[in-house]
Amino acid sequence: MMTMTQKILAHYSKRDKVNVGEILSCDVSLTLANDVTAPLAIDVFRKTGVKDVFDKERVALVPDHFVPNKDIASAMQVKKMRDFAKEYELPNFFEVGCMGVEHAIIPEKGLAVPGDLIIGADSHTCTYGALGAFSTGVGSTDLGCAMATGKCWFKVPPTIRFNLRGRLNPGVTGKDVILYIIGKIGVDGAAYAAMEFGGDGVKTLSMDDRFTIANMAVEAGAKNGIFEVDDVAMSYARYHSKREPKVFTPDENAEYLAVIDIDLENVPITVAYPHLPSNARTIEQAKKDHIEIDQVVIGSCTNGRLSDMGIAAKVLRGRHVAKGVRCIVIPATQQVYKDCIKLGYTDIFIDAGCAVSTPTCGPCLGGHMGILAEGERAVATTNRNFVGRMGHPKSEVYLASPGVAAMSAVAGYITDEIKEDK
Repeated sequence: MMTMTQKILAHYSKRDKVNVGEILSCDVSLTLANDVTAPLAIDVFRKTGVKDVFDKERVALVPDHFVPNKDIASAMQVKKMRDFAKEYELPNFFEVGCMGVEHAIIPEKGLAVPGDLIIGADSHTCTYGALGAFSTGVGSTDLGCAMATGKCWFKVPPTIRFNLRGRLNPGVTGKDVILYIIGKIGVDGAAYAAMEFGGDGVKTLSMDDRFTIANMAVEAGAKNGIFEVDDVAMSYARYHSKREPKVFTPDENAEYLAVIDIDLENVPITVAYPHLPSNARTIEQAKKDHIEIDQVVIGSCTNGRLSDMGIAAKVLRGRHVAKGVRCIVIPATQQVYKDCIKLGYTDIFIDAGCAVSTPTCGPCLGGHMGILAEGERAVATTNRNFVGRMGHPKSEVYLASPGVAAMSAVAGYITDEIKEDK
């Protein structure tokens, strides 16, 4: 009997059944690369000697890490992608002006649907598991070969089942759920395992919550994160894509490495302290520690979607960022940016003293648009807070939800409440 991940891998390897630990060759639904990884993959692709990509519609290139280009080297990287996309007439090349952070724009454009098998030369490709797809990060070599052949190899991972029950309390989000889980199991707690999310609590989570949770499965060491498909996921897929979804469900007697029950009502607002996502503390502890900050970043492939912008705007409306704090807001796609303008969020952010950026991953990986200096502290809605992740190795990054990030920007220290002036 098989888990969701096993069933998808079996389907794409044309097998009736696969076992944990088996090595498979599978067809892929989509290949994805960014401006850091695509140039290497392009080199590998050319070495194969093939005359064309395996499917023009299923090769996506998204320059999003060092864009708008920060220097000559990054400009050359993107030029290599642009030239390749033009040469092979690839429709899914998303450049500055029509782009987005890759793991937000792919589902938005309908390039990921339930039942897909997606590989990307970026570790957070696991995001699309929110839709019930098997999606995982690979190296540029594997990606380049897959662009040529439409195939990739996989070792069937064991699965850890997470049964979600109940519903979240007000103010608690998917970001808190995944930080809470990683805090419980550790950054290697799901090493090379699939994290399968099911239970009656799933239906209470928005798609944006699910994208956030699946996105950070890799921060627990997972091969992939994957949600059971329900009406919410199917509605999202059918709104964004004309492709027919394939729904895979786990067998009742599927074998799991472990089964972990999570009562959503018991999940607290959570902050990950430096320098690991697993260093999770409650917001109450953070308030006791009175952690003063220098910068806030609201955005990224984890929390840059419209609902995240809305949460931040609700906090920042009629308020101003604390003196001495820089708050950078980055809508994850051009569509999210347009919606922010239409809904008045952009005016709220600017009036509050925020810098609002075109879509980019820059600050998340310490690339540009928000580098930290020595000794500085930041609250970020991103997914990693390793040493030097956002700049100087002696800087600190605290991971939090958009609401906590926005309230902290106003207060000048990490908090989930704002003391109004009398």
